Amino acid sequence: MGGENAKDSSEPKKDKHHNKLSEQIEKLTAEKDEVFAKLQRVSADYMNYQKRSARQVSEAIAYEKESVIKSLLPVLDNFEHSVCGGEKLEDAESLRKAIKMLYDQFLAILKNHGIEQITSVGGKFDPVCHQAMMNRTESDKEDFAILDEFQKGYRLGEKVLRPARVVVNKLPASESLPEQNPPQEQGEADKQPESDEPESGD
Repeated sequence: MGGENAKDSSEPKKDKHHNKLSEQIEKLTAEKDEVFAKLQRVSADYMNYQKRSARQVSEAIAYEKESVIKSLLPVLDNFEHSVCGGEKLEDAESLRKAIKMLYDQFLAILKNHGIEQITSVGGKFDPVCHQAMMNRTESDKEDFAILDEFQKGYRLGEKVLRPARVVVNKLPASESLPEQNPPQEQGEADKQPESDEPESGD
C-alpha cells in the first residue's frame, strides 16, 4: 500500500515536469521559427539591395556618359560648321583662329568635367606628372627644368590621366655640382710648413 501511494504521488510531478519541458520546447521552436523568418527577410532585403545598387551604379555611369557626350556635341557642331565654311575662308590666319576657337571650347568642356592640362614648360621636372623623352643642355636654365613639350598631359583632380612628355634640361656635372675649393698646385702640395722653432745645436 505504501509503495503504491508513493508511486501515485510521483506521477503528478513527472507530468508537471513533462509539461514544463514541452512548453519550453514549443517556446524555443517558436523563437527559432521567428529568427529564421527574420533571417529570410534580411537575406531577401540584402539581395534586393545588391540588385538595386548595381542598377543605380549602372544608371549613374550611363548618365555620366550621356552628360559627357552631350557636352561635346557643340564642339562637333562647330567642327562641322568650320568644315562647311572652310571654303569661304580667305587666308590661313582665319582658319587658325577658327581652329583655336574650337580648341579653347574643348578645353573649357574638359575643365567643367574636372580635367585640366598639366603645366610643363618652364617648370621643374616631376616624375609623377612628367615623362622625360630626352635631355638637352641649356646653361642659362636650371638643372631639371622642362625646356619643351612633345605631348601635353592631363589630370583629373589629383589623379594623372596622362603624363606630359617633355624635354628636360641636364647640366654637365661641373655646372650642376656646388662649387668646391680649387685643388692645390703640385709644388704647393709638396711644401712643408716652416717651423718657427730654432734648430738645436749639437
